[in-house]
Amino acid sequence: MKSLTVPAKSEYVEEINAFVDAELEACDCPMLTQAEIELAIEEIFVNIASYAYHPAEGEAEVRCEILQDPLRVELQFLDSGKPYDPLAKEDADTSVEALEEREGGLGILLVKKTMDDVSYVYENGKNILTIRKKL
Repeated sequence: MKSLTVPAKSEYVEEINAFVDAELEACDCPMLTQAEIELAIEEIFVNIASYAYHPAEGEAEVRCEILQDPLRVELQFLDSGKPYDPLAKEDADTSVEALEEREGGLGILLVKKTMDDVSYVYENGKNILTIRKKL
C-alpha cells in the first residue's frame, strides 16, 4: 500500500489526485471510474481540510492500494482530528424542496453512491475512512 501525507488544507487535493491517478493509470483504469474516484477524493479531503482540525491545523494521510481478483482500488483517508463518522448521519434528503434549503451534506452521499464500499473506524486516535471501487 502506497501512502502520501500532506497538510490538511484543501489546496493539496490536486496532489492527492495526482498520487492516486498514477496508480490508477498504471492499471488502465477506465476514465469514467477515475473521474468518480477523483470526485470522491475531493469530497472526502475537503471535508477533512475544513473540519477535522478546525481552527487548528494538522495533516492527512492517504493510502492507496490496487487489489486483484477482482481488480479494484482501496483508498484510506486518515487524520488525527476530531472523531467524526460521516456515515453515522442519515443520508441527505435529495427532494427538490430539501435541496433548495440545504447547504452542504451531499458530498458523503455522492461518495456512497459512486463507490462500491465506504467504511469508517476511529482507531488509535485516528479517523479512518476507507473507500473501495472496482476498476
